[in-house]
Amino acid sequence: MSDDLRYPIGKFRRSGTLSEAERIVCIDTIASLPSSLTLAVDGLTDAQLDTPYREGGWTVRQVVHHLADSHANAYVRMKLATSEDVPTIKTYDEKLWSEAVDARTAPVGLSLDFLDALHGRWTWWLRSLPQEAFLRGLQHPEAGAMDLDALLELYAWHGRHHLAHITKLAAQHNW
Repeated sequence: MSDDLRYPIGKFRRSGTLSEAERIVCIDTIASLPSSLTLAVDGLTDAQLDTPYREGGWTVRQVVHHLADSHANAYVRMKLATSEDVPTIKTYDEKLWSEAVDARTAPVGLSLDFLDALHGRWTWWLRSLPQEAFLRGLQHPEAGAMDLDALLELYAWHGRHHLAHITKLAAQHNW
């Protein structure tokens, strides 16, 4: 853990091509996010959900909705990488998406339910892939070439990263 509120588990660091065991850990981490996130926000009031995790940062509500947006994009990106020859993926402006009315005001239960279904389908599919599929790649317009291993590791970290934003805030306020 880090004292940096922006990166409570540290910045993402790519470790390289993953072993089969490391892939399983990443997939299990992705699979567990919906239940961990649900536990983290269970019982929070609207005022608590609308509290930013740091000054100038997103609210808990925005973080939950961001995870739904981001992981939906991740699932599609991974499917494209395994079904097309090095596709160039579409980016999106996560800051603008986080400022949209749904991200600022919608009940978090909508995204929690969505994440539960999405992660169930996503991890079922990931577990069904042959090992060589994880070496397939895509082109990210900003980050460059990425393979499925990189995406898998990134999104396992991403869920833990944002979950820590919420749990550290809750601990700080004794929620």
